[in-house]
Amino acid sequence: MAARLQPRQLAFALPHAESLTRDNFLEGPANAAGLALIDGWPEWPNRVMLLVGPEGCGKSHLAAIWAEQAGARSISAHALTAAAVPGALATGALVVEDIRSSDVDERALFHLMNLAREDEAFVLITAREPASSFEVELRDLRSRLRAVPAVTLLPPDDQLFRGLIVKFSADRQMAIDETVVSYLATRIERSYAAVRQTVELLDTEALRLGRPVTRALAAELLRNA
Repeated sequence: MAARLQPRQLAFALPHAESLTRDNFLEGPANAAGLALIDGWPEWPNRVMLLVGPEGCGKSHLAAIWAEQAGARSISAHALTAAAVPGALATGALVVEDIRSSDVDERALFHLMNLAREDEAFVLITAREPASSFEVELRDLRSRLRAVPAVTLLPPDDQLFRGLIVKFSADRQMAIDETVVSYLATRIERSYAAVRQTVELLDTEALRLGRPVTRALAAELLRNA
């Protein structure tokens, strides 16, 4: 008689809600300047501000906190069009998320910056790179962008790095203890994106294998990654 195969548990990619409230923001030296910018509104040095940092560093979280405070609307930079600008600025405050010179309508962005100045509106732009690295064809827009004050989020220190492991695990309702946190903190790349990817991998594989998230499981996964 053939041996009966054990059914393999499937891991479904269910959405995980990440809390983007002020109380849920992890503070540290790496993001202190960004948090000070948000808390300092409306006393900004300029009506348009740029928040710069690598993927996953908390730019969107800070932008969401500010949007709640300022009643701002939010739009992805690649979705910005000239026709959409007046409506986007209707509340007097706007978040433009993830601007990239290769994926933005330059005339729409220039129109937005001009209208914000005319209407005395506030605009918070997030980007992964500083404005000096943007390849912009419109000369007036290039000079305008480079004049925008920028606040940069830095790589996480040890305390923030460990806190991110705990937070991203909690966002996925994944139980994790100190032994796992300590193991991951010394073995994965010290970046926001690496923390998020590793926690996602642990959660997915733990569900697929029907195992708890332990140091042993983390070691197996990182060894085979």
